Amino acid sequence: MVRRPLGNHLDGPDTLLVTPDTTQTERMAEETEKLRELITPARFVLFDFDGPICRLFAGHSAERIAGDQVRWLEERGLRGLLTKEERAEPDPHAVLRAVDRRHPGSDLVAELEERLTQQELTAVSSAWPTQYADPLIMTWHAMGSRLAITTNNSPKAVTSYLNTRGLIRCFLPHIYGRTQDLHLLKPHPHCLNRALNAMGAEPAAALMIGDAPTDYEAAQVAGVGFLGYARNERKEKLLRAAGAQYVVGSLEPVLKVLRGQV
Repeated sequence: MVRRPLGNHLDGPDTLLVTPDTTQTERMAEETEKLRELITPARFVLFDFDGPICRLFAGHSAERIAGDQVRWLEERGLRGLLTKEERAEPDPHAVLRAVDRRHPGSDLVAELEERLTQQELTAVSSAWPTQYADPLIMTWHAMGSRLAITTNNSPKAVTSYLNTRGLIRCFLPHIYGRTQDLHLLKPHPHCLNRALNAMGAEPAAALMIGDAPTDYEAAQVAGVGFLGYARNERKEKLLRAAGAQYVVGSLEPVLKVLRGQV
């Protein structure tokens, strides 16, 4: 049985457990208890969007969008604005940040950000829901917890996706995404602080669920608990290298703990 660790056990790849059933059962119970201790006190839950809730670019490649951004700049004679490494960057947010560093608050940045917003809106129709995310969100909401989105994606794209899944009522009005002040993107805690302030939440009563080191870093600065979601080994390694102690490879155990099924 291959099992991804929850706590701060191993930084390496998944481990094939060959221990006796009793030992394995005890370890699973220990990890479940750690998860329970992390999520039970949370009265305010801040979700990153692309990752824990869906794979936004599952059918509309982020790498292709980043390439389109680079070509758009080149067509305007701005090839030299990016380094060779930045032109090869597969993350459209990274390209946007790079332009903003050279021309902060410019019309060029505003236009590039709007182009990315439109690409994200296009991606919504082919986004893949993260397994167990929908019932987890609805269960937390039904239990009276206050939910918010804290993301580097456009709030327009987030709202569009949540509407398609019937989840918008679980979050409104607390959707805090990218603005044209790009220096406030995570790892800056700006969107987390906006959510906490709007909900009247003490950081100690809040939990963030994210899938990137920038999510963890923002949560640390904001004083918010953090649960990492890693859909693959690469993402798990990045989260653990950043310092995240609690990482799950599926939202199923979170849902089971919340429902009292374990």
